[in-house]
Formats: sequence, C-alpha cells, structure tokens
Amino acid sequence: MRRIARLCFIFFTAWRYGLLPLLRDVLKPGIGRSCLTVICWTSPGTKLPRGERIRLTLEALGPIFVKFGQVLSTRRDLLPEDIANELAKLQDQVPPFSNEESRRLIEEALGQVIEEVFVSFDATPVASASVAQVHFGVLRATEKHPEWADKAVAIKVLRPGILPVIEGDLALMYDLAKVIEKSSEDGRRLKPRENVAEFDTYLHDELDLMREAANASQLRRYFVDSKKLMIPEMFWDLCHTNVIVMEKMNGISIGRTTALRDAGVDFKKLAADGVEIFFTQVFEHGFFHADMHPGNIMISLEPQTFGRFISLDFGIVGALSESDKNYLALNFLAFFNRDYRRVAELHIESGWVPANTRVEELEGAVRSVCEPYFDRPLKEISLGIVLMRLFQTSRRFKVEIQPQLTLLQKTLLNVEGLARELDPDLDLWKTAKPILEKWVDKQLGWRGLIDGLKAEAPMWAKILPTLPRLLVDSLAQVSLQQKKAENGELEVLKTLLLQERRTHRLVAGALLFAGGFLAGILIIGLGIY
Repeated sequence: MRRIARLCFIFFTAWRYGLLPLLRDVLKPGIGRSCLTVICWTSPGTKLPRGERIRLTLEALGPIFVKFGQVLSTRRDLLPEDIANELAKLQDQVPPFSNEESRRLIEEALGQVIEEVFVSFDATPVASASVAQVHFGVLRATEKHPEWADKAVAIKVLRPGILPVIEGDLALMYDLAKVIEKSSEDGRRLKPRENVAEFDTYLHDELDLMREAANASQLRRYFVDSKKLMIPEMFWDLCHTNVIVMEKMNGISIGRTTALRDAGVDFKKLAADGVEIFFTQVFEHGFFHADMHPGNIMISLEPQTFGRFISLDFGIVGALSESDKNYLALNFLAFFNRDYRRVAELHIESGWVPANTRVEELEGAVRSVCEPYFDRPLKEISLGIVLMRLFQTSRRFKVEIQPQLTLLQKTLLNVEGLARELDPDLDLWKTAKPILEKWVDKQLGWRGLIDGLKAEAPMWAKILPTLPRLLVDSLAQVSLQQKKAENGELEVLKTLLLQERRTHRLVAGALLFAGGFLAGILIIGLGIY
C-alpha cells in the first residue's frame, strides 16, 4: 500500500509542477496521450519554464530523484541549455531544513552545547544537498586537542527522516526492475535488480556519515603528497553517523567557470589534471570518488595551492578488485591502440560474451563504433553516444552488463562532462593513455614482477627458515598417511577373505543338503518300486 501511495504521490507531483505535458509530448498518439491531454488541462504548473518544472518536480520527490538530476546536470551535451542550467541548481541549492533542527541534531550528536565546541557557528547552511547540508564554524581548543584552536571547519548534518523516503523509492525501483526482467530479454541482460542492489548499497552507505569520513580519510592518504588534488582532514572526535566535522576548504565551485577564468586559472591544465586524477584513482588505487558533479568539486585559489582540485562529499565511492582493474586497463589500452581484436578477445576471455562468439565478428562491430571517434577533440566526441552505440552492439552479442562497473561508467560520464566544460579541445585518449601504460607496466610488466616480489619478501623471509622443518613434517605426514592407507587396505582384504570363506562354507553346506535331500528321495523311490 505504501508503494501504491508513493506512485500516486509521484504522479500528483508531476501534475502539480506541470511535468505531464512534457511526458505527453513524447508519447505516440493513442489512449495514453489522450488521457494525459485531459489531465494536463488542470495542471497548475504549466506556465513555468520547462527546466524549472523538471527541477521542482525532482526536488519535491526526494533524494533519489535529486541524485538523478545531479547526474543529468553534468551532461550538457545531451540536454537543452535551459534544462541543464536548472538541473545544475540541484548540486548545492536544494531547499535546506530549519536552522533550529540542524542545531538540535548537532548538539545531540556531539553531546554538548554548540557554544562549548565552537567559537563561532553559522546557523545558516552554506550548502544544502539531497542528503545533508553544511554549516561553517570555528573550533574551540580543548585540553585533549589544543591544536584545534581557531580551526575553521565545515559541519555536515544528515537530513532528518530521510531513510523511510529512500527505502520507499528503492522498493519501487526493485519492483520496476522485476517487471523489466520479466518483460524483456534486454532487461534481463542489463541485470536491473543487481544494479538497483548496487545503488541501494551506495545510497545507504551515503546515509552513514562515519563511512563518508572514512572514505575521505582513505582518499586523503592516497593523495597526501599530490600537487593536483586536496582532500579535507576529518576531526574524528567530532564525527558521528549523522554529523561529521572536517577541515574547511577554501575554493570556487568548478561550475563557476567565469569566476575561475577571471582568477587566472588555466582551464587546459585543469581539464588534463582532472582526467589524470580520475584515472589515477581508478587504476592506481582502485578506489575513486563516484559523485563528481560540480557541487562536490572546487578549485583552490590560495597562493600556495592555486589551481588544485578540492574534492568534497565522499558518501559514494567506487572500489574495484585487482581483476576488474586488470581487465579494464587492458581494455582501455587496447582501445587506445586501436587493437579491436584484443578488445574482442578480452570480452570472450572474461566471460562477458558467450564462448561461441566469433572473435572476428565482435572485432568488426567494436571497430565500427570506436574508429570514427579517434583523433578528435572532446568537443566532437560524446561518450554518452559512444556508450549508447556500444550498448546496441552488446545487445547483438548478448554482452552481460557488470553491475560492479555501473558506478565507474556513471563517473566517467561525469568526468567527461566536466572536462568538456573546461577544455573542449582536450584529447581524452592521449591524456589518459600514458597513465594507463604506466599502470599496466607497474602491475603486469617487469616492474610489476619486481614490486610483487618486494611486497612478498617479508612473508618469504619468515617462511624460508622454517621450510626444512615444514618439508620434513610434510613428508612424515605423507608417510603416516600411506601406512594408514596400507593398514586400511590390509584390514579390508582380511574382511573380504573372511566373507569369502563364510560364503564358500554356506554354498558347500547348501550343496550337501540339496544333494542329501535328492539322494534320500531317490532311495525312498527305489525302495517303493
């Protein structure tokens, strides 16, 4: 019943903000379009611009729909300008909850009055997103942490009552995934339920701010010496599941291109650095920031760190296994080298396509998709269109979509969207290729072998002195097992011999009895005659 009520609310919200006419216009003539036409006559929101109608509808429907709008907002190449501009407001301009509620949540989490923890606290949020909002403050020194004196911090507070709304929407998504799987072969190949489960996991992780703090700490450790990326430090004694306190980062949103250009930021370098940071996170560390919309990315204008990226909001991160990284790196390199046969072979070897697929056919299909886009600047390439054509090709060859790579695909589209805004002439392939070649050489070449031996050296140093004893013990165990086996075999043979003798005696007795019985009958018969 709750799901039915939620569906009704979604329909009502779309009607209220005048979104139904937009849906009606894309439908083919028929009963459905006619019914929507009648309903649209009474819609109160049709006088608003279409971009604003879409944004207001997504805001009213809650965090999952806001997330969807945030992802779309980075794809200006796929959206009309008016819609893209409105959706961009979803990145950090979602209506906040009350200042009093925010203050109450912070004091409950910290167990202290705000004035005891902060020298100053700005009750008005500086940013408000779909899941949480952020306030600025200045820490007060304590006996345990005198270094906190006058530290500028950002306090992130989780929205109250958000969990039931999210779980209701996820339940609807699971139902829709089941319908898609049952109604279409393409739907089954896309594994919608597994993809929804992945999204479910990431979204629930985002509702635990302690997990976000841990993700930030991990990425900060990876890039602590980086000259291209900055990650805020967490104040662990003030971090809880619904409130976290972190270092305040000063910068301008990457979406404010005019302000960045006026400040003298080199956009070509910025775009190349962004691509390098992304591929480094994916292939060097297998741990990447997966929510890279402009609201979460800033550029530092401080003299010491001018032009560096600042990452925020680590509620959604992606993680790849070694096998995933190896497979993806080899695929990317094969693409960059235009070795389409190797791409086809990798798909077959990984089991992503049926084993009976002809390599030549898959090679030709991949070539027809990718070859037209090489040696072009980013402004002439849309990864969205490339992925769509690859999807059409994958349908023909029954490629199974891998749910664990869904976040990576989404983030790659985000990165492309950001890079396109900064430097449309960027050659994505040439920028990424050296990074991948370096990683493959490190992991799979001679350097990889040497690094692997170095990594295993402490373990071997511990094992080598004990090898003679372990070898003797192993041989003794083998000998003991053989003796047990031999003794077991002797026991089995003795048992079989006893059973055979018993059987012989029984057979002999039966034969003697039968012979005696027949002899008796014959004697009696002869006596009668």
